[in-house]
Amino acid sequence: MSTKGTSRVMAAIGASRILGLVREILLNTFLGAGKELDALIAAFRIPNLLRDLFAEGALSTAFVTTFSQKLAKEGKEAAFRLATNVNTLLFIALFLIVATGIIFADPLVRLLNPGFAVIPGKLELTVELTRILFPFILFLSLAAVYMGLLNSLHHFGLPAFASAAFNFVSIAVGLLLAWILDPNFGQRSVYGFAIGVLVGGLAQWLVMVPRAISLGYQPRWLLVWNDPGLKRVLRLLGPASIGAAAVQVNVMINGYFASYLADGSVTCLNNAFRLIQLPIGLFGVAVATVTLPHLARHAALDEKVALRDRLLVGVRQTLFLTLPAAIGLFLLAEPIVASIFQYGRFSSESTALTALALKGYTLGLVSYACMKVIAPAFSAIDRPGIPLRVSLTGIFLNLTFNYILIRVYNLGILGLTLTTACVATLNILQLVWASHRQIGSYFEPHFLQGVGKILLCCITLIGTLLLGLQFIHPMGQPIPVRIASAIALVLLGTASYFLSAKLLKLPDASLLFRPKKP
Repeated sequence: MSTKGTSRVMAAIGASRILGLVREILLNTFLGAGKELDALIAAFRIPNLLRDLFAEGALSTAFVTTFSQKLAKEGKEAAFRLATNVNTLLFIALFLIVATGIIFADPLVRLLNPGFAVIPGKLELTVELTRILFPFILFLSLAAVYMGLLNSLHHFGLPAFASAAFNFVSIAVGLLLAWILDPNFGQRSVYGFAIGVLVGGLAQWLVMVPRAISLGYQPRWLLVWNDPGLKRVLRLLGPASIGAAAVQVNVMINGYFASYLADGSVTCLNNAFRLIQLPIGLFGVAVATVTLPHLARHAALDEKVALRDRLLVGVRQTLFLTLPAAIGLFLLAEPIVASIFQYGRFSSESTALTALALKGYTLGLVSYACMKVIAPAFSAIDRPGIPLRVSLTGIFLNLTFNYILIRVYNLGILGLTLTTACVATLNILQLVWASHRQIGSYFEPHFLQGVGKILLCCITLIGTLLLGLQFIHPMGQPIPVRIASAIALVLLGTASYFLSAKLLKLPDASLLFRPKKP
């Protein structure tokens, strides 16, 4: 795997995730953990689920797999014809879905957030925001095709930076419109932030179109139903939709139960999930983005050993980057949450609740990230039904455990996140076993040796952070001291981990240091 390519994608996704975090900070600062932000988050959850069903998750996996294999066997012209076919069908299908979603927004919101009806005006506000945000899925799905096209042609940088364009535009437009609608950032300002998200989705799509055209792709209307490539994309899309959307479906189940908790619980749950998505997107998605086109090509050429080795390198890189992230977020949950969110209307009580949720989520962080790498591999070998079965089982378990922990044992927001983490862990264990049988053994010496070194580095990290917390106390300090203390702890832990990796000569350390030439 090209370390340089992975590092470039990580940098781009990192910029996007940081901007996304800035957007969340602004929303929490101006709106606080209350009715308005709960409504915005709940409204965005519906198109966000559809994004994993039709865009960045399933569609990207199905399209990149088919496009890469067609490119390897039939050349650019046939691959571009497939892209045009997919784009046309996608536009028609998503236009109908968006129209249906806008019309039936009211019953949909009532179904997914029944607890909102108890608070006056909260359900109605969520319905209005849902109607504004529904076209977001159309823009993101079209962007996913262009992203897959460029990634398959080994142009990784721009598609990753396109997500940063989404966040930048949504921040700028959202703030401007929110201020115009309500200079005091009251309830009407939330509409401005919603429109900003919609415009940001449009920007993410359009920013990639010129590069695709420069590479020879010509956007046009074309729909050939009997095209074998289109049929394969659709065949892979069905199982991959559910497989890739498992996390979002489980988050939506969490949202259903969270709607019955105290006002602000949905916001705190979202903040914790946003923090956990930072390393998942920065590391898991980055590695998966670079890995999938290679897996598809090796599968198309029947290079079984190369396919196995490529997957093992991707899993090892993901473990190397996400294990320390999970440890750091768990041990430093309170200072990290306080340093990022505790401003304006966001209270210390909200910080404590968000940190509690974050600790629960961290237990499944590594599993989430590894699923991003392993699940698409089954599409490359034409076995998409395996992740589908795993995901369906996980969704059922999540629903069952949430009911028991929330309704029976009353564990609140911690029960929601613990259940999600446990289900993710069960899912990845099933996927690892299946890929071990279908693709190749995980008991390769180079892989096991790498994992052993990673665990040694993690032990060093834990010791360093626990020692640091004995001397550095961020909580209860003035804002500048609190932020500086949290940053100092993060830097201390990061330095100890990567110094250990360098001493142990782990090749993955070059992902964040000096990339090797491919």
